Amino acid sequence: LNLLPSLMTAMREKGRRQAIRGPAFMFNDRGTSLSPEEERFLDAAEYGNIPVIRRMLEETKTLNVNCVDYMGQNALQLAVGNEHLEVTELLLKRDNLARIGDALLLAISKGYIRIVEAILNHSAFIHSKRLTLSPCEQELQDDDFYSYDEDGTRFSPDITPIILASHCQKYEVVHMLLMKGARIERPHDYFCKCNECVEKQKNDSFSHSRSRINAYKGLASPAYLSLSSEDPVHTALELSNELAKLANIEKEFKNDYRKLSMQCKDFVVGVLDLCRDTEEVEAILNGDVEAEQEDGQHCHRAGLTRVKLAIKYEVKKLGKILRSPFMKFVMHAASFIIFLCLLVFNASDRFEGIKTLPNVTVTDYPKQVFRMKTTMFTWTEMLIMVWVLGMMWSECKEIWIEGPREYIFQMWNVLDFGMLSIFIAAFTARFMAFLEASKAQQYVDEHVQESDLSLVTLPPEIEYFTYARDKWVPSDPQIISEGLYAIAVVLSFSRIAYILPANESFGPLQISLGRTVKDIFKFMVIFIMVFLAFMIGMFILYSYYLGAKVNPAFTTVEESFKTLFWSIFGLSEVSSVVLKYDHKFIENIGYVLYGIYNVTMVVVLLNMLIAMINSSYQEIEDDADVEWKFARSKLWLSYFDHGKTLPPPFSLVPSPKSCINLIIRIKNCLLALFKCKRKRFKKDVEIGMMNSKSRLNLFTQSNLRISETQSFNSIINQPTRYQQIMKRLIKRYVLKAQVDKENDEVNEGELKEIKQDISSLRYELLEDKSQATEELAFLIQKLGEKLNTCLTKTKTTVT
Repeated sequence: LNLLPSLMTAMREKGRRQAIRGPAFMFNDRGTSLSPEEERFLDAAEYGNIPVIRRMLEETKTLNVNCVDYMGQNALQLAVGNEHLEVTELLLKRDNLARIGDALLLAISKGYIRIVEAILNHSAFIHSKRLTLSPCEQELQDDDFYSYDEDGTRFSPDITPIILASHCQKYEVVHMLLMKGARIERPHDYFCKCNECVEKQKNDSFSHSRSRINAYKGLASPAYLSLSSEDPVHTALELSNELAKLANIEKEFKNDYRKLSMQCKDFVVGVLDLCRDTEEVEAILNGDVEAEQEDGQHCHRAGLTRVKLAIKYEVKKLGKILRSPFMKFVMHAASFIIFLCLLVFNASDRFEGIKTLPNVTVTDYPKQVFRMKTTMFTWTEMLIMVWVLGMMWSECKEIWIEGPREYIFQMWNVLDFGMLSIFIAAFTARFMAFLEASKAQQYVDEHVQESDLSLVTLPPEIEYFTYARDKWVPSDPQIISEGLYAIAVVLSFSRIAYILPANESFGPLQISLGRTVKDIFKFMVIFIMVFLAFMIGMFILYSYYLGAKVNPAFTTVEESFKTLFWSIFGLSEVSSVVLKYDHKFIENIGYVLYGIYNVTMVVVLLNMLIAMINSSYQEIEDDADVEWKFARSKLWLSYFDHGKTLPPPFSLVPSPKSCINLIIRIKNCLLALFKCKRKRFKKDVEIGMMNSKSRLNLFTQSNLRISETQSFNSIINQPTRYQQIMKRLIKRYVLKAQVDKENDEVNEGELKEIKQDISSLRYELLEDKSQATEELAFLIQKLGEKLNTCLTKTKTTVT
């Protein structure tokens, strides 16, 4: 009977894995020093044997609860990893428990919400400092809150609980940690030179970069964006732009930063998709208008600030929801088309050829200087000048409103400003030529008495203005003006591509063309490198044979450039390398180099360019609808802004609205000046009154101010309509994310949880059975003792 409890214990442990781990002790040399008691304790923690854990914690005084197995994990980590909530709660009641931080990270990674809550209720987390500092930052505290040697943890030392929860998209855990005061610190600028960054970069640059990207992964998490920011949409847009810039700076993590940037954009689109009425859509697109008005930024109508940020940071999926102010777009488009018609009409008199040849001079009267006739502006050119001034005034206003940096950000703005600057330079040169011709004409009118200038000897500087075009110097202002004007006309017609995105058919083609231009610029780097190599090489080879070749190709740098450039299009001959002398060695080298150049350029590089263009076109074509709508949104957005209602040249005329705004600004300046003087006078009076007031009055006045401040703060703390709508949308987003996650999860986790519950129940039933068996054995033993006593008494009585 005395062997019955030990037999039941052996039966209870039957089927459980043995405590000896075999050769796996090599993972941790401390595993060999475990006592049988510690082995049994770790087994009970791993398999959820609640009765054994409870009994050993209560009865065994020498038990080391921080002992670790061959993988360096203690009982708390084993219990958390297998989702044994009751065992975890029992262990957390012990003092001096080690690796609580590692257990918290493990519970967060596995998504065990109840265990996370139980661990966070531990006394170690009374102060939020434990949640904000990473293991590597807490290592100097000389405690065992984390496994600082990375022997018993699976996480990077720069990972904090809230960063890990954000990585894993655990909304409940992120909310709990935020309520505990945990936050993700934004990393310093990449080029920061503070002592902390310099020291980290010097000690371990890879670890420093890894900690930065881990922090950004947490900041870009939808869970953290949703629950930590008052304006998640604005925060996501700004963070997306920051990550896009980092992708171009930190080349090692380029793809990671791009994915995070796209993740922020998808978050904004996801929130927008949950809008159910017009008010919510307008709130997302315009931002917190009430808060801006309180800050002094009075807006008469919606500014679409969020849409501008989305367009700026290329959130292309947002382009589907915009509507165009059609009339403003039509007026500006019509104004630009009229401007192009003026350019065409200005050259219409030369369509069939000029009437005055370059070597002929024609004047209206004998004493007229020929250049007065050529430099005089026509009425179409004057109209063009007015249009150019109107467009330049619009561009200057746009620079003033947006700022130079934001203005340059749009390439079309750069093209517009360059085109208009060239027009102005062309007309300025033309005007200078007209002034010089007018001075010459004035000299002739004042000093020449003859009626025919051909019979008069004029000073050279005056006579020059009577010459025909073939005798003009290359630096003549009129020649420069005509060249600049031609360039400006070409740029003007290329500006038509700006309005093409308004059309569904031409929009994708225009986008493909723009992407092709970018590919060409990339290709030009390699092209110029190869072109320069052969141009200089061929020039050096043939520079000594000037006049000794069939043609002058390669004998000068200019001829070398022309020959190689036109050979790309098949317009150069093989005879370009032939010499008149019998220098076969030089000639053969020329043949070889010229052949290699043609193969490299025509066969390799040009086909590579074609492949790049085809790839870009296919990329646009695969997502043509989104790309077109995004480009169309960028076009339409420029017409949503305040002002710019009238197109050029009517934009030069001051509108009534601008006049009223000017009067209001003057009025505000005068009022501000008056208030400033009034404040100074009032301040002087208050200083005199304060010196004469008693302490009682000061005390009551301070109480009044405190009550006024409290009432003001209560008004300020009231959420605006935008904040209420944003809170509503974020709730929908979180609920949707949780539902999607539940639908996407495989049932393996639920089966594992059921298995762990069954295992814990098994050990509890075995414990109850063991206790009942022990009680039965004890009763049988007592009954046996009583029977033996009775038998002894009976024998004594019989004797």
